[in-house]
Amino acid sequence: MMAKFEDLRVKSDDQLSADLAELKREQFNLRFQGATNQLERPARIKEVRRDIARIKTLQTERTQSAKA
Repeated sequence: MMAKFEDLRVKSDDQLSADLAELKREQFNLRFQGATNQLERPARIKEVRRDIARIKTLQTERTQSAKA
């Protein structure tokens, strides 16, 4: 898990925003698949949700450090 967070740290703000948009789109699709009982990997919902949280945490850290 920490390796994944460290991989995100080296990305630029634009790359993080693009990744976040892609993950949100995937999250929407997974929710839709779950509602129609077509979801193959239910655990993927949790993974995507946590990846979104990691990116948002990193963006918040960068915003806070820029203000200080």
